[in-house]
This record gives sequence, structure tokens and C-alpha cells, in this order.
Amino acid sequence: MNDVSTPQVSDENLRRPQPRPGVMDIAAYVPGKSKGSKGVTVHKLSSNETPLGASEKAKAALAAVAEHLELYPDGASTALREAIGGVYGLNPERIICGAGSDEILSLIAYAYLGPGDEAIYSEHGFLVYDIAIKAAGATPVVAPEKNLTTDVDAILERVTEKTRMVFIANPNNPTGTYLPFEEVRRLHAGLPPHVLLVLDAAYAEYVRRNDYESGMELAATAENVIMTRTFSKIYGLANLRLGWGFGPAHVMDALNRIRGPFNVNGPAIAAGIEAVKDKAFVERAVDHNEKWLPWVTAELEKLGLEVTPSVGNFVLIHFPDVDGKRAADADAYLLERGCVLRLVGNYGLPNSLRMSIGSEVANKDVVAHLAEFIG
Repeated sequence: MNDVSTPQVSDENLRRPQPRPGVMDIAAYVPGKSKGSKGVTVHKLSSNETPLGASEKAKAALAAVAEHLELYPDGASTALREAIGGVYGLNPERIICGAGSDEILSLIAYAYLGPGDEAIYSEHGFLVYDIAIKAAGATPVVAPEKNLTTDVDAILERVTEKTRMVFIANPNNPTGTYLPFEEVRRLHAGLPPHVLLVLDAAYAEYVRRNDYESGMELAATAENVIMTRTFSKIYGLANLRLGWGFGPAHVMDALNRIRGPFNVNGPAIAAGIEAVKDKAFVERAVDHNEKWLPWVTAELEKLGLEVTPSVGNFVLIHFPDVDGKRAADADAYLLERGCVLRLVGNYGLPNSLRMSIGSEVANKDVVAHLAEFIG
């Protein structure tokens, strides 16, 4: 009988697999609520989903794919990239598709960031930037905003020899503010050529401002700019998880080397092709937003609430710093009545709610309930 005893593990960290350093420091992304406080949702306005649903053409394409679920999708999303390229006049070879723009943002970070590197994003920028930067082992650097708007000078002041990337959401979520494109160009001009500028244009289709541009032109001409887009918002395909990016050929080459071989599913590809080509559907969605965004803003302001001017399909509502009237109180009041908005304390806005622009009934109901709440 072997009398050699099994060595005792003294270090707790050796008793089970451990994530690499930094992983457990990442705050997990928490999506908006889907249900009211009683488990019933009358209006879900917490995730900036479109109230118009998806294009009927996209739905039909999705249904057709159900007959062939046993087959792998095209690993290169060729037809979808060609459809996107055809609509926007872009070279399909410089387009990458992913499971939502979230995946594209993460791929960019994994390809270009590592320990010792820094990446900059604005104070109230999309939470996925912080997650992607830390997951890649790099260090996030937060640039303060000015009037809840990305501040180009604040970003440039924080560029160091360690900076490898800058993330800009334009328009920004959850504030709804945007940078005029001349400011984006000024930011790009101030960055070293080896720093990658990531322009997240998830809400670009909604913007109707003469001084706005999504970043396509800059991504088409610069060697260090990539633009990302999503099918989750105006196209109404959030449930399918579909996004895309456009940038220099050398960036696409890097991203394609690390993405999954079948990272976009077949139903998403089929629906995306028809969705991006259905211009009439997009126009209806824009018209709806153009009607109700200013209405919601004006009605909330009549109640004495401050609303940040937005160019997206949502508004950021600020509540008074008064007992019983703060954002958390308003959220609880609305949840009791089946209206689900988004608390944004994790974005550094503890006394604000973000409200997606919903249907006519949803918009009017929220305003009516908040009128009762404010008293």
C-alpha cells in the first residue's frame, strides 16, 4: 500500500480554476427590465426597441430559413455584406458582420488591446466599452463630458503613449446627444495614426441633423477608423442579434482572424438582408420618431422635468432631488402601472430615467403617469 499522502493545497486559489487577473473586476452588463413590478408589462420602454416591430419582408425571409435549420450558415455572411454594401455604396470586403454590434466592439478590443494598453471613452458612454477594454486586459480611461456630450478636448488631453483606442458613441446612449461631424474629424486629426478610433453609430438612422454623419466617409478614407452599426434598433431585429462594422481592409483582416467561424446565424442573415433593403420601413420608423420624440420631450418639460435634447429614439429624463420625487421613486411608480423605463445609475446618472420612444399609447400613458407622480 502506498503510504505517500496527497499533498494538501494551502492556497485557496489553487483549489479550483481561477479567471485571469482583472476578469472579476468587470461589472457585468445589466440589461433593462422587461417586466413591471407585478410581473405584467404594459409598455416596455427600457431597451430602445422600436415600437414598429420588424419589416414584413424580414419576417418572411426569417420564416423561410426555418425549413433548413440543419444547415450551417455562410460563415462569411457574404450575401448580407453585399446587401449592406449595395444600400450604402460600400465595398463588401471591408464589412464585417457579427452577433450584434456588441460582438464587433469586443472583437475590436481583443484584436488591438492588451495588458499595458489604454483605451478612452466618454463619461456616460456605452457600458460595453468598459467591459470590452477590461476583458482584453487593457485599462479604460474615462474622459469627462460637457453638458452630457462627448468632449473632444477632454479625450485628446487623455491620450498618452499607452493609448491604443478611442470609443465614441455618436449619438450617445443613454444621453441622446451627438457630436457634429466636424468635431469627430477634429478628434481624428488629433489622434496619433496608430490609435484606432471606433465610431459606434447604433442610432445613426434616426438622426436628422445637417451637421451629423455616421462615420462611413471617415472609415472609408482613414487607416485608423472603424464604424459599427446595429440591426437591433430601427430595423427591429434585436432578438436575432445582428450588427456590422465598416473600416480599413487591414482592420477587417485582423477581426476576421479572431471571430467565430459561424458567428452570425442563418435566420439573422436572411432577415438582415431584407431589412436593410426595405427603405420604406425605415422611413416609417424615422417618421414615427420625428413625430413622437419632440412630443414626449415637450410634454415632460411641461411637467417641470428636465429632458436632455436627444437625436436618438429615446430621451433622458432628470428628476428633482426631492424626497419621494427622485428617479428611483418615479421608476417604482411607473413599474406599478406596467410602464418599464431604464434607471441609469450605472452610467453615472443616479437621478435620471431613460425612456424609449414607444407607440402613441405608450408615450401618452407614461406622460400621464408621470404627471400623476409629479403631482
